[in-house]
Amino acid sequence: MPDREIELTAVLVDGHRLRLSNLDKVMYPATETTKGEVLNYYARVAPFLLPHLADRPITRIRWPHGTDGPSFFEKNLPPGAPSWLRSVAVPTSGSRSESGGSRSMRGHDTIRYPLVDGAAALTYLVNLASLELHVPQWRFHTDGRPGNPDRLVIDLDPGVPAGLHECAQLALLVRERLERIGLRTAPVTSGSKGMQLYAALPGEQDSGTISDVAREIAQELTRLRPELVLWKMTKSLRPGKVLLDWSQNAAAKTTIAPYSLRGKEAPFVAAPRTWAEIEVGAERRESLSQLDMDEVLDRVARDGDLFAAALGQP
Repeated sequence: MPDREIELTAVLVDGHRLRLSNLDKVMYPATETTKGEVLNYYARVAPFLLPHLADRPITRIRWPHGTDGPSFFEKNLPPGAPSWLRSVAVPTSGSRSESGGSRSMRGHDTIRYPLVDGAAALTYLVNLASLELHVPQWRFHTDGRPGNPDRLVIDLDPGVPAGLHECAQLALLVRERLERIGLRTAPVTSGSKGMQLYAALPGEQDSGTISDVAREIAQELTRLRPELVLWKMTKSLRPGKVLLDWSQNAAAKTTIAPYSLRGKEAPFVAAPRTWAEIEVGAERRESLSQLDMDEVLDRVARDGDLFAAALGQP
């Protein structure tokens, strides 16, 4: 069978000419969401997304044939990337973790990460079927060196039959613990099963120290609410409980970026939420659900960037 002909559309984004391919290709079969609609979502959400990607290395998960097909992680700058796409080389140390796993970097002593500093860079990467964008909790300095983390993240991952209701209950406990040490928090429903909680940091401590703080909170809440919380990834103990994953604060780990799409059956989004929504979700089961890209676009048009606002950022 001959390969499908690639249909190209030329666009101008921030002064850069890009050739977008196969805009009618279905990326989410369950909702018949096309690649053109995905690109439109990222273009419209870019003013809110880009500040949270700036100066962070971007790990992408790509679905070349849509979410009912195979996917793969990509860290390195894509082959044939335009010369204007900024990138930074990072030395590797044997193997590096990426979003809950680790991959050997045999044959490489550096990874050259692309940086997304504008709508053109974002559009270029999304056109390669990069549905998910994952970032660490630190940024590069102007000299290209990785800095200390400027955010703490705690991932709440429910084990069936637990869901967002249990995550919301735990989120309120985590918020209380972080407020005790002077940190403001922002909740994000993950677009998958659970949610993430973020806190802005002054960037004075390294990733190991921040990981220790998050682990201590996880251990404390496991002791306080053992029927609800786990701090270890013991699969046999997961059903009905919420894993409080503190480990994503490690320098080599990444977390789904706020406002990124997810590669699920429908175009769900890692969506910033209000604490009022989380409080209602903790009280009433089924009152809190994951949001799709249309809902997120409506929310940012109405409310602006809830994530930055919750962290006290401009």
